Parts: sequence; C-alpha cells; structure tokens
Amino acid sequence: MNTLKILFMLMSVLIFSTQLQAKVESRNFATPQMEADYNTLIVELRCLVCQNQSLSDSNAELAQDMRAKVFKMLNEGKSKAEIADFMVARYGDFVLYRPPVKSSTFLLWFGPLIFFVIAAFIVFSFMRRQSSEKPVVEVQEQKKAHSLLDDE
Repeated sequence: MNTLKILFMLMSVLIFSTQLQAKVESRNFATPQMEADYNTLIVELRCLVCQNQSLSDSNAELAQDMRAKVFKMLNEGKSKAEIADFMVARYGDFVLYRPPVKSSTFLLWFGPLIFFVIAAFIVFSFMRRQSSEKPVVEVQEQKKAHSLLDDE
C-alpha cells in the first residue's frame, strides 16, 4: 500500500511538472510608455503559426522571434505604426487582428455579412415555398376521410 502511494505521488509530480517548464520572457523597458506600446503591439499582432492567437498568447518560436523584433524596434525608437507597417510588409495583412479595409481584405471584412444575407434569403424563400404549397386533396378522398370519421 505504501509503494502505491509513492508511485501515485511520483506520477503526479511528473504529470504536473510540465507546466513548470514553460518559458517566461523578461524584458527591461526604458520607459513605461515603451512597455505600454510593446504590450499593445503584441496583443494586436497575430501569431502566424497559431493563427488564432496573438503574439502575447502564443509560445511558438516564431511568436517569440516576433516579440523580440518588436522589442528591438521599440528600443531603436520606432513608433507603433512603423512596427506594424514593418510586420505587414514582411508577413502581409494577416498579421494584424484588425487589417485595413481595402480590396484585398474586402471579403475578410464583409464576407460573413454577405454569407448571412445569402443564407437568410435562401431560408426565407424556402419557407415561403413551403407555406404556399398546400397539399391538394381530391374531393373523393375528402369524402372517404369524412365517412371514416363519421363511422366512429
């Protein structure tokens, strides 16, 4: 029984120790404004590996490299707009969580609305067709149904 407890504790330590291996990035900022700009940028830029996470949420190597690049550019005196423009030039509009509205991103911005309008049109036309199509019952079938009901 004692060995079972020890085995259980050992397995627990092994299972839960994986969280302890996570990397923690520590950066020293010259000003609080630089730190605020850094935090804003890494939330607004998308990890290209994870695609559904910001740079701040991702632990992918590319995200780590991109965070380091943002930090380096801020230390060089670049503005948030210049850093965002650099990332867009390098990785495309997809790197931004809020890409600008232009011809190449039109479907991204308005695609869901267009899809919803088309789906609503199809549903309403289907419902209208269903309500207008009434089953045609011949007079002879109606008489037969009435006679069956009257017999009871």
